[in-house]
Amino acid sequence: MKRKIKKAAVIGSGVMGSGIAAHLANVGISVYLLDIVPTQLTLDEEKKGLTLDHPAVRNRLAATAKQALLKTKPSPLYSVEDADIIQIGNLEDDLHRLSEVDWIVEVVVENLAIKKKVLETIETYRKPGTIVSSNTSGISINEMVADRSDEFKKHFLGTHFFNPPRYMKLLEVIPAETTDSEIVEFMMDFGENVLGKGIVLAKDTPNFIANRIGTYGLMVTIHEMEKMELRADAVDLITGPLMGRPKSASFRTLDLVGIDTFVHVANNVRDNSEDEEEKRVFTIPSYILEMVKQGWIGDKNKQGFYKKVMTEKGKEIFVFDQKTMEYVPKEKFKSASVEMAKQTKTLKDKLKTLVYGKDEAAQFAWNTLKQVLLYSANKLGEIADDIVNIDQAMKWGFNWELGPFEIWDAIGVEKSVKRMEEEGVQIPLFVKTLLESGKTHFYEKVESKRFYLSMNGNFESISKNPKKISLADLKEQKKVIKSNSGASLIDLGDDVALLEFHSPNNSIATDIISMINQSAEEVSRNYRGLVIGNESKNFSVGANLMMILMEAQDENWDELDLMIRMFQDANMKLKYLDKPVVAAPFGMTLGGGAEVAFGADYVQAAAETYMGLVEVGVGVIPSGGGTKELLLRSLEGIPDGLTMDVQPLVNRAFETIAMAKVSTSAKDAKTLGYLRKQDRISVNRDTQIYDAKQAVIALDQLSYRPPKPKKIPVVGETGYNTLRLGIYSFLVSGMISEHDQKIVEKLAFILAGGSVPANTMVSEQYLLDLEREAFLSLVGEPKTQARMQYMLTTGKPLRN
Repeated sequence: MKRKIKKAAVIGSGVMGSGIAAHLANVGISVYLLDIVPTQLTLDEEKKGLTLDHPAVRNRLAATAKQALLKTKPSPLYSVEDADIIQIGNLEDDLHRLSEVDWIVEVVVENLAIKKKVLETIETYRKPGTIVSSNTSGISINEMVADRSDEFKKHFLGTHFFNPPRYMKLLEVIPAETTDSEIVEFMMDFGENVLGKGIVLAKDTPNFIANRIGTYGLMVTIHEMEKMELRADAVDLITGPLMGRPKSASFRTLDLVGIDTFVHVANNVRDNSEDEEEKRVFTIPSYILEMVKQGWIGDKNKQGFYKKVMTEKGKEIFVFDQKTMEYVPKEKFKSASVEMAKQTKTLKDKLKTLVYGKDEAAQFAWNTLKQVLLYSANKLGEIADDIVNIDQAMKWGFNWELGPFEIWDAIGVEKSVKRMEEEGVQIPLFVKTLLESGKTHFYEKVESKRFYLSMNGNFESISKNPKKISLADLKEQKKVIKSNSGASLIDLGDDVALLEFHSPNNSIATDIISMINQSAEEVSRNYRGLVIGNESKNFSVGANLMMILMEAQDENWDELDLMIRMFQDANMKLKYLDKPVVAAPFGMTLGGGAEVAFGADYVQAAAETYMGLVEVGVGVIPSGGGTKELLLRSLEGIPDGLTMDVQPLVNRAFETIAMAKVSTSAKDAKTLGYLRKQDRISVNRDTQIYDAKQAVIALDQLSYRPPKPKKIPVVGETGYNTLRLGIYSFLVSGMISEHDQKIVEKLAFILAGGSVPANTMVSEQYLLDLEREAFLSLVGEPKTQARMQYMLTTGKPLRN
């Protein structure tokens, strides 16, 4: 019988424990969240007359943690309803619950003795066969389980989530020497396909893979900063996106993570290493220890390496000066290498430009990167059995665009090693063997298949999830059917095609609209159905705002009218295509991006989908069918022939668009009405296109028939006046401006169905015409154009 995890228990309700419990609830796994029993009453409990024996007191820690899940931003939960399947308890009254679950996750304090004691208690209550894991960030898995029974040991391993568990992709799986291989394989599969994580197999060494390499990289950055007498702001300019790292770079990242946490992780390596050089690198400088002592530990205490300071200019961000132990204004760091790297297009070129430059910034980049590459190669075999696990751990755990060995390939192994040798550096045997064998790369690609250099010196195929479809690989295999500057139609195999957007930010303009029409015609003739998806950062941020503003400023109303008609018609063509259409949105799916998804029969959304009709923020209304579609979705489910008051449903659609609500997840998109009940969710983004393709095939096998156009009941003038009354109350209370009033009154006019009697039945085209007219009238307004300009300039909405 195949093992399943239907119910779990999380021991420890701190930030990580509650976050893991939340993510298990996100994917539908019922969870017991247990913590210790408090030994003292709070003042509030005393005022209520509670005693230490009262359940509210005994369950306080878990209850408080669960409540915090509902308030934390960004939310650890896909939907507030997910918290309903998290049951709270304590480690005295509820230990019997451990016999009910399939997986027990220990997430208590990072102390070996305490963890061993907790595992001893767990063994008393768990049923045989139950998987037990520790979410330790670096304590030895083998030492933790040393005193347990053989049966327990077979089912025990490390599962190191990264914080926050919902959003961070990495999950390190760390087997003990005694862990059953079947349990390891099951947990890796479960982590990837149920929890949606990127899995790396780590060895039981201090800090495992990502924290070991990542903390080392931060330590050498700190030491190099001291040596070159730089400050955090200058270092962050160098070590951010130009090196394929997040915008938070080095020291902003430390502030986010917590400098105290960083010190704990670094000390764990230093205290457990026998290598004197490694101990030296992981020794925390005295000024950082003093920062921790003073409580200057980062964002959670509002100051770390950076601090917001009120000045004559308003709030400014100051930077910590390690020499004076004071916060000082940031200074612009000038570097020719940095400026040249910014001008290059690919990360490979940015890295080469930066590390092979001649100025101070280039020297800093080279000195730090060199040490990270050498350390990664030296630790191969000790922390992981192959370079793939190391590279994936750094990409998924620290959000690097390239892992260490991929970086080495990018800057050139031969060239960089030659420079290292000239500088007197000892080259790791693995790297020397590579070059001596005549090879020049750690990775190679043959006919879209990727291979890595194994420790035995041979290239081996990189295994991947069979459900992961790579559009880049399909393009290399010449599977592109049609293409233009904004989009491509790609053959996914099995007679299913995919429409991919690839304009800047996947913004929608005439090139994408043209490809939507061409794709619909091609699929109708030759394919079973169509998937709409891509592999960019976001599905689509909406229409090309710059183009719209330029046309409006030039008063090219006919061109704008034509473009809107074309976009409306293209989305209607998708909706009524004679073949099934499945949209696969993810990330930001805004405005026109959401409207394209609305045209699909079915949506296979990524769990992290932030969908919304946000046009009012730039002074217009959704005009590609979005207003019409949200009204339709609000009215779905009303039986034909049933007369009922639909005003509350219209009000809800109005509120969603007028307030430019954006979903915080795909589940939240269902709550807001952007997605329907039948739409599905892929927790793992890597498998989303595969899932969408299977949905197309399933619809085709069910002898798909396109929907038939229906007449839509509208609330008419009466309903419009009801909405206007609410809008006016917001105006007089100062909550909206007069221009806001103008925008949302036009929105209300469309949703009400215009100047017709209540319960009039109208067509979709009638509502589309109202959308287009409202958009054109608003885009001509100077205040709307000012909003568009401000958004393009600052990325923020203007309220005028």
